[in-house]
Amino acid sequence: MRLVLATAALCVLAAAGTASASQLIDRNASNVRLAVDRQGQALLTYQARGRTWHILAWGAVDARQPTSGKPQVRFRKNYSGGAWQTFRNSCGRYDGPTIPFLVTACRAADGSYWALQGWQTPLPDLGMTPWMPAQRAWELHLSHWRGPLAKLEVWTDWIYGGRYHDLFGRLTYAGQPVYGFGTTHVGAPTDGYGRLLYLDTYNSRYGNGWRRENSFVSHNPTGIFCYGFYAFDPTRGYPHPAGYPATPRGPGNGEKYRLTVEGPGVTPDVSVVVPGLHDYNRSNPADVAYEQHQNALLDSIIGVDKLCRQH
Repeated sequence: MRLVLATAALCVLAAAGTASASQLIDRNASNVRLAVDRQGQALLTYQARGRTWHILAWGAVDARQPTSGKPQVRFRKNYSGGAWQTFRNSCGRYDGPTIPFLVTACRAADGSYWALQGWQTPLPDLGMTPWMPAQRAWELHLSHWRGPLAKLEVWTDWIYGGRYHDLFGRLTYAGQPVYGFGTTHVGAPTDGYGRLLYLDTYNSRYGNGWRRENSFVSHNPTGIFCYGFYAFDPTRGYPHPAGYPATPRGPGNGEKYRLTVEGPGVTPDVSVVVPGLHDYNRSNPADVAYEQHQNALLDSIIGVDKLCRQH
């Protein structure tokens, strides 16, 4: 059991990240509009906190591969909107790849794409019901790209001889691993390259529908990640309301899982949904064969990763 808990501690990363990505613009925005001029400036117009906002963003496209000592690309922003009244839009109909949580998008005159996505990034972990307004917020993220999107691959299996449910995968961009160079003591990225993957579970013991299970980073230098579904004490390493009981929550395995990650640099956020598994039956030849296949798949992609070798 100590080994199980040690592996869990490596995989569980409960705090929200600080990395820049498809860049956060605001929260709980409505009536969102996007315009882009021929100089490569985006004008975002929306309503939030009882007023109308006009935001200019420029100066970044796609992403830099992880490079120690160099910052990740990032938008410059002007929250006064500049001369928004005379802004001339030249952005046309969006004909790019399908992206999740789309609010609006367009194709700029230079052939690049701009998009705004909105989703609930800061939900509390372990299926807990939000107890603060900030945890219910819908974040508005801006992206700008010409090249490929990040690729998020996810597989499910069982771990520790079938005792627990598990998932693993890898995050890549333009064929290269996505990873950061540091995290806080609870695993939040500390630079512009690290990425938290947000894991939601559907129809689990937490209740019906989607619930946030946890978040964790892709590993340096492989872009690999793994997560075991165990029971966790919500008062140790997780934000929780005052007086919340220390009764373990989980395991949160469900009928299906959704992993979402903010795109590297200023590329769009990507998301994948995969089906869950039934409990392992060692007497079922199909379960035994599936587990052997998934173990071989993990071994084939693991490379030098040291944290996801447990079968």
